Amino acid sequence: MTATAHILISVAVGKARTVFEKLAKTPGVQHVDAISGPYDMIATVQAGDFNQIGTMVLDKIQAIDGVVDTITCNVTHFEV
Repeated sequence: MTATAHILISVAVGKARTVFEKLAKTPGVQHVDAISGPYDMIATVQAGDFNQIGTMVLDKIQAIDGVVDTITCNVTHFEV
């Protein structure tokens, strides 16, 4: 089963377009949106499991110049 998470991202002033473009090209990132509110962007990511998502956030997303802070929100599916 594939793991999915939404990553809330704070970006340094003047870096939004650059961060957006790099995120959109990052393997595992399914979708990126610029948003209003306490965070600047939200990225939907997928990987084989939540450990791989954690590694992606640490090694790929937080390494992008201009990314200030992230919060990872893992998606949980309910059985109905």
